Amino acid sequence: MIHRRRFSIIRLVIQVALVALGLVMVFPLFWLISTSLRPAPELLESPPQLLPQHWTLDNYANAFAAAPFGTWLLNSLIFATISTLFILLTSLVGGYILAKFKFPGNNFLFILILATAIVPFEIYMLPVFLEVQVLSLINTLPGLILPYVILSYGIFFMRQNVIASVPDELLDAARIDGLSETGIMIRLVSRLLAPAISALAIFAYLQSWTAFIWPLLVLNDQNLFPVQLGLAQFNSSVSVNYAVLSAGAVVAMAPTVIAFLILRRRIIEGVTLTGFR
Repeated sequence: MIHRRRFSIIRLVIQVALVALGLVMVFPLFWLISTSLRPAPELLESPPQLLPQHWTLDNYANAFAAAPFGTWLLNSLIFATISTLFILLTSLVGGYILAKFKFPGNNFLFILILATAIVPFEIYMLPVFLEVQVLSLINTLPGLILPYVILSYGIFFMRQNVIASVPDELLDAARIDGLSETGIMIRLVSRLLAPAISALAIFAYLQSWTAFIWPLLVLNDQNLFPVQLGLAQFNSSVSVNYAVLSAGAVVAMAPTVIAFLILRRRIIEGVTLTGFR
Protein backbone atom coordinates (compact mmCIF):
# COMPACT_ATOMS: atom_id res chain seq x y z
CA MET A 1 0.00 0.00 0.00
CA ILE A 2 2.80 2.42 0.92
CA HIS A 3 4.67 1.60 -2.29
CA ARG A 4 1.48 2.12 -4.28
CA ARG A 5 0.89 5.54 -2.72
CA ARG A 6 4.50 6.52 -3.30
CA PHE A 7 4.22 5.45 -6.93
CA SER A 8 1.00 7.47 -7.32
CA ILE A 9 2.61 10.58 -5.81
CA ILE A 10 5.67 10.25 -8.06
CA ARG A 11 3.44 9.79 -11.10
CA LEU A 12 1.39 12.86 -10.16
CA VAL A 13 4.52 14.96 -9.73
CA ILE A 14 5.81 13.83 -13.12
CA GLN A 15 2.50 14.65 -14.79
CA VAL A 16 2.36 18.10 -13.20
CA ALA A 17 5.96 18.77 -14.27
CA LEU A 18 5.19 17.66 -17.84
CA VAL A 19 2.10 19.87 -17.99
CA ALA A 20 4.13 22.82 -16.69
CA LEU A 21 6.86 22.24 -19.27
CA GLY A 22 4.23 21.88 -21.98
CA LEU A 23 2.71 25.24 -21.04
CA VAL A 24 6.16 26.85 -21.10
CA MET A 25 6.77 25.49 -24.59
CA VAL A 26 3.34 26.50 -25.90
CA PHE A 27 3.37 30.01 -24.40
CA PRO A 28 5.55 31.61 -27.17
CA LEU A 29 3.10 30.29 -29.76
CA PHE A 30 0.17 31.63 -27.74
CA TRP A 31 1.86 35.03 -27.36
CA LEU A 32 2.64 35.19 -31.09
CA ILE A 33 -1.01 34.60 -31.98
CA SER A 34 -2.18 37.04 -29.30
CA THR A 35 0.17 39.73 -30.64
CA SER A 36 -1.07 39.21 -34.19
CA LEU A 37 -4.66 39.85 -33.07
CA ARG A 38 -4.13 43.16 -31.24
CA PRO A 39 -3.69 46.72 -32.59
CA ALA A 40 -0.19 48.18 -32.54
CA PRO A 41 -0.78 50.66 -29.65
CA GLU A 42 -1.54 47.77 -27.29
CA LEU A 43 1.97 46.42 -27.79
CA LEU A 44 3.31 49.39 -25.81
CA GLU A 45 1.18 48.72 -22.74
CA SER A 46 2.95 47.96 -19.47
CA PRO A 47 2.41 45.47 -18.05
CA PRO A 48 1.38 43.61 -21.23
CA GLN A 49 -1.96 41.83 -21.28
CA LEU A 50 -2.20 38.15 -22.19
CA LEU A 51 -5.23 38.73 -24.40
CA PRO A 52 -5.97 41.68 -26.69
CA GLN A 53 -8.38 44.27 -25.37
CA HIS A 54 -9.49 45.06 -28.91
CA TRP A 55 -9.41 42.07 -31.23
CA THR A 56 -8.55 42.78 -34.86
CA LEU A 57 -7.62 40.96 -38.07
CA ASP A 58 -6.23 44.11 -39.67
CA ASN A 59 -2.66 42.92 -39.06
CA TYR A 60 -3.21 39.96 -41.39
CA ALA A 61 -4.67 42.18 -44.08
CA ASN A 62 -1.75 44.59 -43.67
CA ALA A 63 0.74 41.74 -43.89
CA PHE A 64 -0.65 40.55 -47.24
CA ALA A 65 -0.85 44.14 -48.46
CA ALA A 66 2.75 44.97 -47.48
CA ALA A 67 4.36 41.85 -48.94
CA PRO A 68 3.59 39.12 -51.54
CA PHE A 69 2.75 36.48 -48.93
CA GLY A 70 0.66 34.47 -51.38
CA THR A 71 3.64 34.15 -53.73
CA TRP A 72 5.96 33.19 -50.88
CA LEU A 73 3.57 30.52 -49.64
CA LEU A 74 3.24 29.11 -53.15
CA ASN A 75 7.04 29.09 -53.54
CA SER A 76 7.41 27.20 -50.27
CA LEU A 77 4.73 24.73 -51.32
CA ILE A 78 6.44 24.04 -54.65
CA PHE A 79 9.89 23.85 -53.07
CA ALA A 80 8.82 21.53 -50.25
CA THR A 81 6.76 19.26 -52.52
CA ILE A 82 9.45 18.79 -55.17
CA SER A 83 12.15 18.33 -52.54
CA THR A 84 10.08 15.72 -50.69
CA LEU A 85 9.40 13.74 -53.87
CA PHE A 86 13.11 13.71 -54.73
CA ILE A 87 14.09 12.68 -51.19
CA LEU A 88 11.58 9.82 -51.19
CA LEU A 89 12.84 8.61 -54.56
CA THR A 90 16.55 8.81 -53.75
CA SER A 91 16.07 7.37 -50.26
CA LEU A 92 14.01 4.42 -51.51
CA VAL A 93 16.38 3.63 -54.38
CA GLY A 94 19.53 4.13 -52.28
CA GLY A 95 18.18 2.19 -49.31
CA TYR A 96 17.01 -0.71 -51.48
CA ILE A 97 20.30 -0.97 -53.36
CA LEU A 98 22.46 -0.75 -50.23
CA ALA A 99 20.29 -3.31 -48.42
CA LYS A 100 19.78 -5.96 -51.10
CA PHE A 101 22.70 -5.69 -53.53
CA LYS A 102 26.24 -6.74 -52.67
CA PHE A 103 28.97 -4.99 -54.66
CA PRO A 104 32.54 -3.81 -53.96
CA GLY A 105 32.47 -0.76 -51.74
CA ASN A 106 28.90 -1.30 -50.51
CA ASN A 107 29.73 -0.88 -46.82
CA PHE A 108 32.19 1.95 -47.49
CA LEU A 109 29.56 3.85 -49.47
CA PHE A 110 27.03 3.38 -46.68
CA ILE A 111 29.51 4.62 -44.06
CA LEU A 112 30.29 7.62 -46.26
CA ILE A 113 26.58 8.48 -46.49
CA LEU A 114 26.27 8.24 -42.71
CA ALA A 115 29.33 10.46 -42.32
CA THR A 116 27.67 13.21 -44.37
CA ALA A 117 24.72 13.05 -42.00
CA ILE A 118 27.01 13.88 -39.07
CA VAL A 119 28.42 17.01 -40.71
CA PRO A 120 26.13 20.08 -40.46
CA PHE A 121 25.03 21.54 -43.78
CA GLU A 122 26.50 24.93 -42.88
CA ILE A 123 30.02 23.43 -43.00
CA TYR A 124 29.85 22.33 -46.64
CA MET A 125 27.33 24.95 -47.74
CA LEU A 126 29.97 27.11 -49.44
CA PRO A 127 31.25 24.32 -51.77
CA VAL A 128 27.65 23.54 -52.69
CA PHE A 129 27.07 27.23 -53.44
CA LEU A 130 30.16 27.32 -55.68
CA GLU A 131 28.89 24.24 -57.50
CA VAL A 132 25.49 25.86 -58.03
CA GLN A 133 27.24 29.01 -59.24
CA VAL A 134 29.28 27.03 -61.79
CA LEU A 135 26.07 25.41 -63.03
CA SER A 136 24.52 28.90 -63.43
CA LEU A 137 21.68 27.98 -61.08
CA ILE A 138 21.95 30.96 -58.73
CA ASN A 139 18.56 32.59 -58.15
CA THR A 140 16.66 29.68 -59.73
CA LEU A 141 14.29 27.04 -58.42
CA PRO A 142 16.64 24.14 -59.43
CA GLY A 143 19.48 25.83 -57.54
CA LEU A 144 17.26 26.16 -54.49
CA ILE A 145 16.20 22.51 -54.62
CA LEU A 146 19.60 20.97 -55.44
CA PRO A 147 20.86 20.45 -51.83
CA TYR A 148 17.47 19.04 -50.84
CA VAL A 149 17.21 16.15 -53.31
CA ILE A 150 19.08 13.69 -51.06
CA LEU A 151 18.69 13.14 -47.34
CA SER A 152 21.36 10.96 -45.72
CA TYR A 153 19.10 10.01 -42.84
CA GLY A 154 16.45 9.04 -45.38
CA ILE A 155 18.77 6.58 -47.12
CA PHE A 156 19.81 5.13 -43.77
CA PHE A 157 16.21 4.87 -42.60
CA MET A 158 15.00 3.17 -45.78
CA ARG A 159 17.95 0.76 -45.80
CA GLN A 160 17.19 -0.36 -42.26
CA ASN A 161 13.51 -0.78 -43.06
CA VAL A 162 14.26 -2.76 -46.22
CA ILE A 163 16.48 -5.12 -44.23
CA ALA A 164 13.84 -5.49 -41.50
CA SER A 165 10.68 -5.68 -43.62
CA VAL A 166 11.57 -7.14 -47.02
CA PRO A 167 12.78 -10.78 -46.93
CA ASP A 168 15.05 -12.02 -49.71
CA GLU A 169 12.68 -14.94 -50.38
CA LEU A 170 9.91 -12.53 -51.33
CA LEU A 171 12.20 -10.70 -53.75
CA ASP A 172 13.34 -13.99 -55.30
CA ALA A 173 9.72 -15.04 -55.78
CA ALA A 174 8.98 -11.72 -57.52
CA ARG A 175 11.99 -12.22 -59.82
CA ILE A 176 10.79 -15.72 -60.71
CA ASP A 177 7.39 -14.24 -61.60
CA GLY A 178 9.16 -11.95 -64.08
CA LEU A 179 9.26 -8.63 -62.26
CA SER A 180 12.21 -6.39 -63.05
CA GLU A 181 14.23 -4.81 -60.26
CA THR A 182 12.50 -1.50 -60.94
CA GLY A 183 9.12 -3.20 -60.80
CA ILE A 184 10.04 -4.95 -57.56
CA MET A 185 11.06 -1.66 -55.98
CA ILE A 186 7.99 0.27 -57.16
CA ARG A 187 5.25 -2.35 -56.90
CA LEU A 188 6.48 -4.47 -53.99
CA VAL A 189 9.06 -2.75 -51.80
CA SER A 190 7.29 0.63 -51.78
CA ARG A 191 4.04 -1.01 -50.59
CA LEU A 192 5.79 -2.94 -47.84
CA LEU A 193 7.51 0.25 -46.67
CA ALA A 194 4.46 2.53 -46.89
CA PRO A 195 4.50 3.47 -43.15
CA ALA A 196 8.23 4.26 -43.27
CA ILE A 197 7.81 6.25 -46.48
CA SER A 198 4.99 8.26 -44.88
CA ALA A 199 7.11 9.11 -41.84
CA LEU A 200 10.06 10.11 -44.04
CA ALA A 201 7.82 12.25 -46.25
CA ILE A 202 6.61 14.23 -43.23
CA PHE A 203 10.12 15.02 -42.02
CA ALA A 204 11.42 15.81 -45.50
CA TYR A 205 8.53 18.21 -46.10
CA LEU A 206 9.01 19.98 -42.77
CA GLN A 207 12.76 20.28 -43.41
CA SER A 208 12.17 21.98 -46.75
CA TRP A 209 9.35 24.19 -45.48
CA THR A 210 11.48 25.58 -42.65
CA ALA A 211 14.66 26.06 -44.73
CA PHE A 212 16.21 29.51 -44.34
CA ILE A 213 20.01 29.63 -44.62
CA TRP A 214 20.30 28.08 -48.09
CA PRO A 215 17.49 30.17 -49.67
CA LEU A 216 19.08 33.27 -48.11
CA LEU A 217 22.38 32.38 -49.79
CA VAL A 218 21.19 31.34 -53.23
CA LEU A 219 18.20 33.62 -53.92
CA ASN A 220 18.01 37.38 -54.46
CA ASP A 221 14.76 37.68 -56.42
CA GLN A 222 11.93 38.42 -53.99
CA ASN A 223 9.44 36.64 -56.24
CA LEU A 224 11.34 33.38 -55.68
CA PHE A 225 11.58 33.63 -51.89
CA PRO A 226 10.06 30.85 -49.78
CA VAL A 227 7.93 32.06 -46.92
CA GLN A 228 10.64 31.78 -44.24
CA LEU A 229 13.05 33.98 -46.17
CA GLY A 230 10.26 36.31 -47.23
CA LEU A 231 9.27 36.80 -43.62
CA ALA A 232 12.79 37.98 -42.76
CA GLN A 233 12.74 40.48 -45.62
CA PHE A 234 9.24 41.52 -44.63
CA ASN A 235 10.61 42.36 -41.19
CA SER A 236 12.79 45.15 -42.56
CA SER A 237 10.23 46.30 -45.13
CA VAL A 238 7.65 47.23 -42.48
CA SER A 239 10.12 48.82 -40.02
CA VAL A 240 9.55 46.15 -37.38
CA ASN A 241 5.84 46.52 -36.85
CA TYR A 242 5.59 43.60 -34.44
CA ALA A 243 1.84 43.20 -34.75
CA VAL A 244 2.01 42.86 -38.54
CA LEU A 245 5.19 40.79 -38.31
CA SER A 246 3.50 38.42 -35.86
CA ALA A 247 0.58 38.04 -38.26
CA GLY A 248 3.00 37.12 -41.02
CA ALA A 249 4.74 34.62 -38.75
CA VAL A 250 1.42 32.98 -37.91
CA VAL A 251 0.63 32.65 -41.61
CA ALA A 252 4.06 31.11 -42.25
CA MET A 253 3.73 28.75 -39.31
CA ALA A 254 0.12 27.67 -39.88
CA PRO A 255 0.77 24.91 -42.48
CA THR A 256 3.31 23.15 -40.28
CA VAL A 257 1.10 23.38 -37.19
CA ILE A 258 -1.89 22.03 -39.10
CA ALA A 259 0.26 19.24 -40.55
CA PHE A 260 1.45 18.34 -37.06
CA LEU A 261 -2.08 18.25 -35.63
CA ILE A 262 -3.28 16.00 -38.45
CA LEU A 263 -0.21 13.75 -38.68
CA ARG A 264 1.08 13.86 -35.11
CA ARG A 265 0.94 10.09 -34.71
CA ARG A 266 3.04 9.57 -37.84
CA ILE A 267 5.50 12.24 -36.71
CA ILE A 268 5.92 10.66 -33.28
CA GLU A 269 6.38 7.24 -34.87
CA GLY A 270 8.96 8.74 -37.22
CA VAL A 271 10.88 10.32 -34.34
CA THR A 272 10.86 6.99 -32.51
CA LEU A 273 12.01 5.00 -35.53
CA THR A 274 14.56 7.36 -37.03
CA GLY A 275 15.91 9.41 -34.17
CA PHE A 276 15.23 12.66 -36.15
CA ARG A 277 15.26 15.87 -34.10
